[in-house]
Amino acid sequence: MAKKKCKCYSGIGGQAVLEGIMMKNQEKYAVAVRKPNGEIEVEVENYQGILHGSRIKEIPFVRGIFNFIDSLVLGMKCLNYSASFYEDEEDDKLNKAADKVSGGHGEKLMTSFVTIFSIILAVGIFIVLPYYLASLFRGFVRNESLMAIIEGAIRILIFVLYVWGISLMKDIRRLYRYHGAEHKCINCIEKGRPLTVHNVMRSSRLHRRCGTSFIFFVLFVSIVLFFFIRVENPLQRVVLRILLMPVVAGISYEIIRLAGRSDNIFVRMISAPGMWIQRMTTKEPDKEMAEVAIVAVEAVFDWKKYLYDNFGYEVDETWMDDDAKKESAETVQSSDEEYGDEVSEEE
Repeated sequence: MAKKKCKCYSGIGGQAVLEGIMMKNQEKYAVAVRKPNGEIEVEVENYQGILHGSRIKEIPFVRGIFNFIDSLVLGMKCLNYSASFYEDEEDDKLNKAADKVSGGHGEKLMTSFVTIFSIILAVGIFIVLPYYLASLFRGFVRNESLMAIIEGAIRILIFVLYVWGISLMKDIRRLYRYHGAEHKCINCIEKGRPLTVHNVMRSSRLHRRCGTSFIFFVLFVSIVLFFFIRVENPLQRVVLRILLMPVVAGISYEIIRLAGRSDNIFVRMISAPGMWIQRMTTKEPDKEMAEVAIVAVEAVFDWKKYLYDNFGYEVDETWMDDDAKKESAETVQSSDEEYGDEVSEEE
């Protein structure tokens, strides 16, 4: 069957967890973890999120706020699940103590605590600290517009240094490799390639809908808003920046949503900085990591039906078995020649 040309949005997304991958498709998500004995454990559940079924979550610029909160909560839940396979004795004691205090709801208690603490820490590092550092220049800079630009530049610099700094940690670098495997799987599917280890490994580790790009958009949008919305009182400035973060998140969500569905020159331009930072937050995975990512995808997403519906061909199981020998079939080669990478490494 002739292969159709398609720039297709799959709708799936995910995140890296400890020795594994979480993949989400609508309300269904799966966490695949490589256990210490080498086996892959998979948990598949539904996550409806806050305000499930409410029309509020369909309103542009508002839905992004709730999607962001849902992502934080689900992300922490999946991280806790993956960490449970590698808990030591002290971690086990902490979990039992949390269960005792909360009446058997220790996991929810710990997830809520860590999520709230993470938000407070992020506000302190990326909102309050840049404002404080920028205020040190007030004795030399009298122009408020220039001060807003300096504050924004400091905020971006802190974020880049933070990402670079934690990437030097061994455990984080391994997490980044799983992050790369997650992106490779999604790019493989959205390019029209059958989901095999070989095809995943040859796909790009960069993707426009990545959370890293979302955070960069948050930083960029905050610079624009804080440039135009000003107050004189220093305390009010800090409070206003915190109160405006839901607005910033809502706008940033719409931008990254557009970036995931479009491929024009404007989208490429605004996506470029986030893609550059992804070079730090994603690393090349090995084949075992790709296998984990594939298991997570297949638990929530029928990629064969997706390829048939969007690219017009059925995946031959015989071809799949022969893939390890031939490394690629003509269908995949055609995909490369006609469409190129959804997100190339050179972007």
